[in-house]
Amino acid sequence: MLRNLEAAAPFACEEDDGMGLASYKIFGVPGAWHVDHDGKAANTYETKEAAFEAAVAAASLAMRQGHEVIITAPGSGGVEATTGARDVR
Repeated sequence: MLRNLEAAAPFACEEDDGMGLASYKIFGVPGAWHVDHDGKAANTYETKEAAFEAAVAAASLAMRQGHEVIITAPGSGGVEATTGARDVR
């Protein structure tokens, strides 16, 4: 779930003369996930899955603008819930 609904597409692509690379890297800990884009991580998400969904929405826009897109997300490593939620029982 997004904590900042007004920033559903907060990831503007910075470009020079040509179409560039739009890279989105998901990082964080259970209960506090972020999406790094252009060195900025403006929002906090409750789950890794929510951060991923925000990154995909932004990447979709970037792709329509002609950018190459890369999204990376860490695996669970078997030590956390696969969605990255804080307490799963």
